[in-house]
Parts: sequence; C-alpha cells; structure tokens
Amino acid sequence: MPPKKDDAPAGESKQEESNDKKASAVPSKRKAKSNDAPAKAPRRSARSATQAQPDPVTLINHLLSPESLDSCRPKDEIEDVKNRGSGLRTYSSSTFSPFEELMCAVILSRPISHALGLRSIRTLLNDPYRFTTPKKIRDGGFESVIKAVNEARTQHRQKTAEELVILADAVVDHLGDGDEDVNLERVQRECDHDWEKEKEMLKKHVKGLGKTGLDIFGRRIQAQWPALYPFADQRTLSGLQKLSLPGTAEELKKLLDHHWTELNLQGFEGNEDEKKRRVFVQVLERAIGVDLQGNADGVRAEATPGTKND
Repeated sequence: MPPKKDDAPAGESKQEESNDKKASAVPSKRKAKSNDAPAKAPRRSARSATQAQPDPVTLINHLLSPESLDSCRPKDEIEDVKNRGSGLRTYSSSTFSPFEELMCAVILSRPISHALGLRSIRTLLNDPYRFTTPKKIRDGGFESVIKAVNEARTQHRQKTAEELVILADAVVDHLGDGDEDVNLERVQRECDHDWEKEKEMLKKHVKGLGKTGLDIFGRRIQAQWPALYPFADQRTLSGLQKLSLPGTAEELKKLLDHHWTELNLQGFEGNEDEKKRRVFVQVLERAIGVDLQGNADGVRAEATPGTKND
C-alpha cells in the first residue's frame, strides 16, 4: 500500500534517496505510457510557470502567518491542537530551547515517518511527561521515557528511548553546565562559536545524531546561535525552490532584508537582528513542512495573482 501523505519521511536525506531509487526503478513500459500522454499538458504547465509566478512578499507573509500552519502539519497534529488547545507545544509552532531542539533532531533523524516524529515530540514535551531538561529525563529514567515513547505509538521505541536517556547524560557530562542547563552554551564556548567544530562535538557525544540530524538542528538553532546564520541544508533548499523562493541561504537572506519593511512581523520578539534570524528560520521550517505534506502547489496558489480562487 502506498504511504499516506502524513507519512512523509522525517529522515530528509532518506526521502531523497528513496525518490532516486524509485525513479531509477521505473520499468520501460511505464515510461512508454508517459509518451502516450497528451503533449499539451506539460506545455500548459510550462506556460503557467512563466506567466503566473507567486509574489515573493505575499508568499513569505503567508508562510509567516498562522494561516500557513495547517499546510505544513500532518493531519493528526492538526486534530491534536484542536482537541488539546493552542497551548500545546508543537515542533511546527513552538519556540524550543537548544536542548529541546537537540532532542527533536535526534527523534526526527530516525527512519520513521514525519507524522510519527512530530507526534513523539508532542508527547515528550507536553503533559504529563514534559521532558524539557536533562534532569527531568534522568529523574524519570528509561522506564518513564519508554512509557512516553510507547504512548506516542511510534517506531523504534526501545532505541529512541535509549538515545534520549544517553542524550541527557551527554549534556550533563560533555555539552552543558549541569543537569538543568538547556542552553548548551558550553558547546559554543568550547568550539569558539565555529559551526564545523560544534558539529563534530555534537556528533561525538550524541548517539544517533548524524548528518541529517545535524542539518535539522542547525536549521533551527541558528535563531539562537547567530554565528551559524544564514544556514539552510540542501533538503530545505529544495522545498524553497518548489515555492519559487531563492535556492541558497544567502539569496533568501537578501530577499528578506530587501523586503523587511513589507513583512508581517507580528509575534516575532527581540531586537532586529534576532527577528531577522527568527523570520529566516520560520520561512525555512514552513517551506520544508509544506513540501513534506505535499502542499507546495496550494501554497504557491495562495500567493499567485489570478489563481487564489481558481
């Protein structure tokens, strides 16, 4: 049975690898069928791409607005927010500490669906568990963590629980300044705010954190670690391009700077530099969420003159 839309892989590099394998495995009969399709369909698509491009400011403001959230959330998260209220902490809409971001990166880099990854995060970081510090994980121990992971009905439960307990120990012993520390300033301090060194330190001490997990962590943590900004991994850049947004981190930063006074910044806190980093991160996160949920065409239409009500 083909995977549902909500089951888009959380492991982003695995999704690209899977797509490449599927493309190379298409039998010749299927390729022959595509030649029989009417030629006017691709020509119409090409004309619309050149004639009706989304307005970048409208598109970015849509991504910055609460209205875009449902386009980048799996269905079960939408239902969960409706049932439990807007105070529910979610990966899609909440601000997390560096420790929580690192936890999320470990979870989302596992070979599970995007929906299961986000459900695990909601379960772990909300009542009744609230594993928001290394101390809370260590006090609860493996039994409490595995109970939460089981409640999330995810996959690879034993290994995920083990890795989260090991993560808490690693923060206390190597990455932080005590079991209540959630800022991980020790990492920046010992690595002289050098992202390449920080990646090596994190990879060395955090079990289960590879390239994909480091990309996920880096994409989000730059809102709080200025030396990394602007950063965008290749998987996210692909999502941006599907929305007709710039294909490099530097180009996206320039676009946001150029239109800064036209952007809807309601809800973004801090000084101007902090706001710019947070806006940059939100655009990245919404773009990749939209892509993982298969909603890029709909979001583009929202920002394309003449197509909104088609």
